[in-house]
Amino acid sequence: MEYFNKKLCVSAKELQTVMSTESYKKLVSRKQVEVARRGGGYGRSALIVVDSLPEKYKQAVKAAFPDGGKTILLELLRENFEVDSEAREVLSGFVLEDGGHLKPEKVLEYTVNASVIKTIVKLMNTASELRKSKGDRSLQWDDMTAVVALCKQEYKHTLPGSMPRLRRKVADYMKYGPLSLISGKIANQNAREVNYKLERLFMSLDSLPTRPYATVTAETYRQFLYGEIEVYDPETGEMFMPGDFYDKDGDPIELSDRTIQRYLNKMKNKALRAKGHDTQYDFNNRYTPHHFRKSPVMSFSKISLDDRDLPRKIHGGSRVKAYYAYDVASGCVIGYAHRRDKDTGLFIDCLRSMFWTIEHNGWNCPAEVEIEHHLTNQFADTLLQAGAVFPFVRWCNPANSQEKRAEHFNRAKKYQIEKRSQVGIGRWWAKMEANRPRVEKIYDEKNNTYKESTYDYDQIVADDIRSIRDYNNMMHPNQKRYPGMTRWEVLTGCQNPNLRPMNKALLCRYIGDSVKTTIRRNMYCSVAGKKFMLPTPEIIERLQSEQVTAYYIPTADGEVTEAYIYQGDSFITKVEPVTRYNEARAEQTEEDVAAFEAQSKYVSRFRGMMNKDKVQKIAIMPRIEDEPEVEIVPTTPSVSKETIKTPLNYAQMALQDL
Repeated sequence: MEYFNKKLCVSAKELQTVMSTESYKKLVSRKQVEVARRGGGYGRSALIVVDSLPEKYKQAVKAAFPDGGKTILLELLRENFEVDSEAREVLSGFVLEDGGHLKPEKVLEYTVNASVIKTIVKLMNTASELRKSKGDRSLQWDDMTAVVALCKQEYKHTLPGSMPRLRRKVADYMKYGPLSLISGKIANQNAREVNYKLERLFMSLDSLPTRPYATVTAETYRQFLYGEIEVYDPETGEMFMPGDFYDKDGDPIELSDRTIQRYLNKMKNKALRAKGHDTQYDFNNRYTPHHFRKSPVMSFSKISLDDRDLPRKIHGGSRVKAYYAYDVASGCVIGYAHRRDKDTGLFIDCLRSMFWTIEHNGWNCPAEVEIEHHLTNQFADTLLQAGAVFPFVRWCNPANSQEKRAEHFNRAKKYQIEKRSQVGIGRWWAKMEANRPRVEKIYDEKNNTYKESTYDYDQIVADDIRSIRDYNNMMHPNQKRYPGMTRWEVLTGCQNPNLRPMNKALLCRYIGDSVKTTIRRNMYCSVAGKKFMLPTPEIIERLQSEQVTAYYIPTADGEVTEAYIYQGDSFITKVEPVTRYNEARAEQTEEDVAAFEAQSKYVSRFRGMMNKDKVQKIAIMPRIEDEPEVEIVPTTPSVSKETIKTPLNYAQMALQDL
């Protein structure tokens, strides 16, 4: 029997085993049976549709060929079978207990199983197909199990061959989906050679401060396993029990050095070991993921600040401390400072240098500053608070040099400029031999002395300032974006057009010099030996007293061109130097005339303010109140002779009158 044109057929030769040849020919000639395919040459046999046979012959055929129903079910399964892509996607993304994924061959196996089950469910839900295969509405699970077994070789599925297990598999699939097909043995910790708990023990033994080799860790594990040493948690005091690391038969789990080393060197475990052993700097630069960025294209969109020890030593063995402010887009040094000690003053000097450069060139304030917490924490809520001076402030993580752009510029300045003109630039441990300065060890009783060249402090600072100038005038490294332009030309010619002016009043308070002074004659105060005038006399309305504090930033020549007046924490006004004018008209210049007019206007406005707000005069007279009438009765005091003779005691007499 075979399946032809979606119909179960029996060949003419096979049919004649249940009926005579004459009966067969008579049925065909009378068209009492349906011929699905006529016979022909090359040994092709005619096919008769089984359902078209008379009932007695139909039953005889089914009795002679009991697998006929299975044949049509198999053909129906082939016709309806299709790979379940949804199941494949779910299985491919499934994460096992150990954090891994299914192997490709397992994904393929479970996908085929899911596809076969899905086809089975489809066939069992299609009544018309069942009637074609069985002649009634029912379908026995035995038949379906037999069909699944018949297609096992064809589809390479691994579904069970017994009817109860197959039914259970289909039921679980309908309830839980493709994940129900995954074997529970996969990624089961009990089936691993080294389970998770044992792997964590290896990691703990490796975490000893001596940073042991893998072979030493393996030997320590065996000593613990056989009770030769005890292992405990120093924080909680909890003891590790060797019995927790025995197999199900109660035997110690023996492992080779190579196996333990393999688990210690797993990618995640290497990072965990480094987290405990390495410094934060080394761990960040070797194992911690990092960001991929691109630099801004407009200058002053972002600046980056960082400190640095200059490579060459001064006399005495110490190094000059430097602080730089870089524009990120151009790479230019826009502010710098040098000191013998690394303190807050070094940072303030750098800011002064940067803002003096900005002010001198008439530029606006940078939009964002990138800085680390070292030396700057005290300004986090004032000068370096976002929106105070800089619209944006980025605080970099400590010991993460690759995060700060200034670190990259420091290296470029060091090896592109300083190394060309200064001796001794580099580090003795540098990978490139040319970047290792010459250092000779002196073998004395201390055995820790090295012979190095030292330099004068002023010489090192002067050389560094010269290198800053040369560095700023180098061609910009991105010549594709800035063809033919130097770093300084990019800084000056490509500034962000959305920048805002600086808040100089706030800047001067935190990075400027200060002096307590007095407002005199309601007009001026003295700052740095010069007189500074209030812009208008109305300013005095905001003052509680004449005592104020003036903040200012001297220029590079030490001159003070402006100051900002504060009273307590309140900003009052900006003051500028008083301009004296020549009183002789014959010698007056335009500047003298302008100064005379400005002072005259100030005096005039002051007088006007005094007249406008003059105090209303009043007169004071005593208040007269009605007094009650008092009757006075005259009395004649009696005076004895003794009283007359004795001197009068007026104090005693007054007490008596009371």
